[in-house]
Amino acid sequence: MDLGLVAICFALLVVASLYSSVGHGGASGYLAVLSLTTYGAMEAAWLKQHAWCLNLVVAGIAFWHFHRAGHHASRLTIPFIVASVPLAMFAGFLRVEGVVYDLLLSICLVLAAWRLYAVSSEEKSVVGMPDWNVAMPTGGAIGFASGLVGIGGGVLLSPILLLKEWATPKGAAATAAIFVWANSLAALGGAVLSNQMVLEFETLLPFICAVLIGGFIGSRYGADVAPQQMVRRILVVVLIVASAKRLFELI
Repeated sequence: MDLGLVAICFALLVVASLYSSVGHGGASGYLAVLSLTTYGAMEAAWLKQHAWCLNLVVAGIAFWHFHRAGHHASRLTIPFIVASVPLAMFAGFLRVEGVVYDLLLSICLVLAAWRLYAVSSEEKSVVGMPDWNVAMPTGGAIGFASGLVGIGGGVLLSPILLLKEWATPKGAAATAAIFVWANSLAALGGAVLSNQMVLEFETLLPFICAVLIGGFIGSRYGADVAPQQMVRRILVVVLIVASAKRLFELI
């Protein structure tokens, strides 16, 4: 048995567990893990496409758990996805230099973590729904940013949903999960349309098995067990860890 592969799969399992507990797919975490291994020498398209595939698995499981637990509101989700998917696919055709990519994403994640941490810890039972003329531009902007930097967008959408009081932490996780799934699928669709697919299914299979387990454990905990405030705190940790990883790469 290849111990290196076992270590990679275990790391991916841990990442999937953490991210799925707050409705995220974990692309930034998967890219971090793979970049620290021999797979780090692969081209950016290879890394992103494999991370997007793992996103589909984990975000799909997370959405199923949060939806089954009654935390999903389609009226909240639809306007964000309608605008995000086409722009995520379009942005997937564009290229961003590595340093610019890491810097922009790091800034976004740090600001999101700071704002989220500053939000009152009081849980509100009643939340408002955004108007379409507000939700669509927001979703479109996040979708474009997601396609540009190669993530699913959950780390950008969740803080906005909570800061604007459009959703509870678990409601935000449910919406973020399906948002990530849709954007990841759109990004892969863009790769197909532009003839840039470089997936290696033999390599992908053990990774999928690992995140399948991690995604199930994490989303089950986040949807049914964790208190609302605990989900918020986990999300803050996820944002800080992701931003620290990006900033470390710039040093």
